[in-house]
Amino acid sequence: MSADDRVLLVIGSGLQVYREYLIESAARRAAELDLKLVLINNLKPTWQQDHFDEITVVNVFDHEELRAAAREIAGRRKVVGLFCYDEPLVMPAAELAAEFGLPGLGPDGVQGCRDKHRTRSMLTAAGLPQPGFELTDTLEQAREAAARIGYPVVVKPRALGASMGVVLAEDETQLDEAYLVASNASLVGDEPFRGGAIVEGYAGGPEISVDGVVHRGEYRAMFVARKETGHHPYFEEVGHVVDAADPLLQDQELIDVLTKAHEVLGVENGLTHTEVKLTSYGPVIIEINGRLGGDLIPFLGRIATGIDPGELLVEVAAGHRPDTAFTRHGVAGIRFGYPSEDATVHEVRVPVGLPGLVTASPMIEPGTELRLPPGGYLARHSFVVCTGEDRETCRERLAAAVAAVELDAEPLERKDVAARLEMPAGLLDVDK
Repeated sequence: MSADDRVLLVIGSGLQVYREYLIESAARRAAELDLKLVLINNLKPTWQQDHFDEITVVNVFDHEELRAAAREIAGRRKVVGLFCYDEPLVMPAAELAAEFGLPGLGPDGVQGCRDKHRTRSMLTAAGLPQPGFELTDTLEQAREAAARIGYPVVVKPRALGASMGVVLAEDETQLDEAYLVASNASLVGDEPFRGGAIVEGYAGGPEISVDGVVHRGEYRAMFVARKETGHHPYFEEVGHVVDAADPLLQDQELIDVLTKAHEVLGVENGLTHTEVKLTSYGPVIIEINGRLGGDLIPFLGRIATGIDPGELLVEVAAGHRPDTAFTRHGVAGIRFGYPSEDATVHEVRVPVGLPGLVTASPMIEPGTELRLPPGGYLARHSFVVCTGEDRETCRERLAAAVAAVELDAEPLERKDVAARLEMPAGLLDVDK
């Protein structure tokens, strides 16, 4: 083993459209620190070849195979750090970091993030504001829980991301359908969390997300994304706006809640993505994810603030305390294009040259079937990213850009709510 052969192990690359910008920055920062990136992934490499010194292909969702591959690499190369931003893999990645004695979120920290029932229980016990909640295994239990908590309630799977299977129910009739949707959605997640659903009180107010960095237990917020949701009563995330001048970054009550929550869950080292409701009784944490945000939110953060999350992934994994000072002060946002109904998409054409437009791209191949909730989630055919002098200007430009996307599609027959959930490939990497 060569003394200068110091590597960072990366668990899962994610999809190119959502994650390559991170890896480009990570590879650049790793080279500056005389480190090499080594990837363990489940897909035959294509774009990844430009950024990694070595790539091992195994079934990363078989955790024994993943561990064996990581141990084999550690046996012949000097692994000095490890990171992961792929939601289904953050737990085995944390376990490997602990086994190798490397900085990481910590298995307890990741478990507190992955298991939404555990998150609620620990934050409630610590005295942080939380809605009433119960974990239910049957529809009858869900009805009883909702009656105790009081309507409206939110019904959600125990451990999924991207708001999949999350449904608002305002009465018992709506609860029956919501429970079926949430329970069915849970079946695509990790085996320990399949079946049943969490029933919790609805926290009213605007929703935001906060990407932050933790170094040796010290939490620092990096940037805030103002979230836009759609497809009521579902909580499909259709857009985000990041403003370097967002006053929430200076809101001490919010920062104190975020800091205490990370301490309570035992998060040690890494980047996290926290979703928060700004209620009339203060900020309420909806969930904390043991990875940075998806939906290109870190890309927006980089444009708006100059903080480069790809570089920070490397620095934290290598044991350094990263610099989170802003080098830019702007506004950036993203909007996703959705079909108006379930459809087979034949072609997507995105605009160019519009005011403030940074980039726009189709997100699917011709012939892809897109199904809106509850038959499917994240039925996105395109995205647009814009900047603006302020949030309102940015939102106006986003609306104009997404309206300029041209879609050639053929309607599909709507699926029954009880039908098997369908998701585009790579969905769990997309977000939250």
